[in-house]
Amino acid sequence: MEKTRIGIINVTGYTGIELARLLYQHPYAELTSVTGRSAAGQKLNIVFPHLAAFDLTIETELGDVDVVFSALPHKESARECAPLVKKGLRVIDISADFRLNNPQDYPTWYSFTHPVPELLKEAVFGLPELYHSQLPSARLVANPGCYSTGAILALAPAVKKGLVEPDIIIDSKSGVSGAGRVLSLGTHYPEANEDTFAYALEGHRHLPEITQELNLLNPKQKHSITFNPHLTPMTRGILSTCYASLLPGKFAGGKKGIEELRQLYSDFYQDKPFVRIADESPHTKQTWGSNFCIIYPTISPQSGKLIVISCIDNLVKGAAGQAIQNMNLMLGLPETAGLQALPVYP
Repeated sequence: MEKTRIGIINVTGYTGIELARLLYQHPYAELTSVTGRSAAGQKLNIVFPHLAAFDLTIETELGDVDVVFSALPHKESARECAPLVKKGLRVIDISADFRLNNPQDYPTWYSFTHPVPELLKEAVFGLPELYHSQLPSARLVANPGCYSTGAILALAPAVKKGLVEPDIIIDSKSGVSGAGRVLSLGTHYPEANEDTFAYALEGHRHLPEITQELNLLNPKQKHSITFNPHLTPMTRGILSTCYASLLPGKFAGGKKGIEELRQLYSDFYQDKPFVRIADESPHTKQTWGSNFCIIYPTISPQSGKLIVISCIDNLVKGAAGQAIQNMNLMLGLPETAGLQALPVYP
C-alpha cells in the first residue's frame, strides 16, 4: 500500500515537532515535507536531534503532499490553509482559526477579522469522539484546543443526556508547554518553577469553543461556563476538574448513584478507543506521551454535585495526536493507526 504523503506547516513549534515524532511510526502515512521560517534551509534532524531518523530539510514552501497539518499561530493559519483547501488538499488546522462557527467571535476572542468566513461552515470540529461520522468526508478539520478537549470530553455524557444544570465550572491546570515554544517571561524556568497561578480570568480563548460544543450537545440548554485555567510547573499534561449541579431524580443516592453515573460514562465512550473511564482519580503522568484521555466521574457525597476529572497530554490528545486521529478517519484508516503507544512512566 502506497503511503499518504504528509506535510507540516511550521514544524518548529512544539506541536509540529510532536507531529513529526508520531508520524514516524505511522504505518500508512509518511512525512515528506516540512516548513518553518526560523530554521528554513536546515536539516530537521540537526535542528531537533531527537528526530535523527528524518532526512528532511526545513523549507519555506511545502512540496507535493496529500494531507497538510498547519501548526501556525492563529490568524496566520487561516490565510495559509484556505488556498490549500481550495486546491483540493485535505487540511487539519491545529490553530483556533476554524474552531468557532460564528465569524463574529474572532474579533472578540482573537482580535482579527476572519479572512475566509465561508470556510467556517465547512470546517469539522475535530473531536473524533463527537464528530466521528463527519470526519471521513471532511476537507478541512479544526483541531480543538487542548483545554477544550479535556473539558468537553469530561462533560459531554452528562450534558448530552441532560443530567446537569446549565451553570458549569471548569478548573484546569496545564503544563508549561501549552504556552508554546516562543520565549516569554511567564514560562522562563525561574519564573514558572515551583509556582502555580491562575490566568486569563477575564476569559480564556478556549472558553467560546467549550461553550459552543456543549450547547450543540444539548441545544435545549444555554450553558453558563466558568472556566479558570492555571499554569503549573510541569512540561506536559492538563488536568481538568469539572463541577455541575445534577438535576433532581437523575441518579439514586449514595454509592448506587455513582455506579449509575460511571456506567453511563462507560456506555457513552464504549467504542471510543482513546477514552478510558478510570476507577480512581487520574494523574496527568498517566497520559504522558499518549493519545489517551482518562476520565473519572463521581458525585460529591457532601454536596451531591457532579464532579468529573479528565487528564490528557496537551501535546498529544490535546494537539498532535488528536490531529493524526482526525487524519486517520478522514482517510478511512484505522482510527488508532500510529497512535497505539502507551504512556511513558515515570
